[in-house]
Amino acid sequence: MSKFIHNFFGHLKTINRHKLLVMKYCFRCGMIKQGLLHDLSKYSPTEFLAGVEFYQDGKRSPVGAEKLAKGYSLGWLHHKAHNKHHWLYWVDQGLPGQGVVVYKMPENYFLESVLDRMAASKNYSGADYTDWSTYEFFQKSEERHLMNPEDSARTSEMLKYLGENGEEKTLQMIAELYKKFKQDRK
Repeated sequence: MSKFIHNFFGHLKTINRHKLLVMKYCFRCGMIKQGLLHDLSKYSPTEFLAGVEFYQDGKRSPVGAEKLAKGYSLGWLHHKAHNKHHWLYWVDQGLPGQGVVVYKMPENYFLESVLDRMAASKNYSGADYTDWSTYEFFQKSEERHLMNPEDSARTSEMLKYLGENGEEKTLQMIAELYKKFKQDRK
């Protein structure tokens, strides 16, 4: 089998597995629309073809490999600009004199971001996954220092809760938070 065919179907399997797991989590938490729309941009030519070219056998995101090869990742730049559940979507030039501003994520997208992290960790860790995996990965990441401080602290807190209490209780907590978010918007 050619490398392209191997990478094409391998990448497709990886993103489908991730999307379906996030969708399952979102549905369990009452976030139906977000579950259906989650990561649809991964199927766009910009993201999908980069994912095929830099496929990492489903063990890591192709973004890092693309960055090593090119110095940037066009797939990631496209992805973060089209998906509100990524904190980088909420980075912008502020008003004159503010410089760059990292806005606090709206609650519904913040909750989706936690579910996204859970699914990505489970997807890439495979058999090595534990309920602590997502927290440990986040604690090692540089991004937690760059995010909006409230979002960073809450992400850490929720992923620690996952490690201590497991997936079921974490999904229940997120469902309650989402329910409260919807009620507060009425």
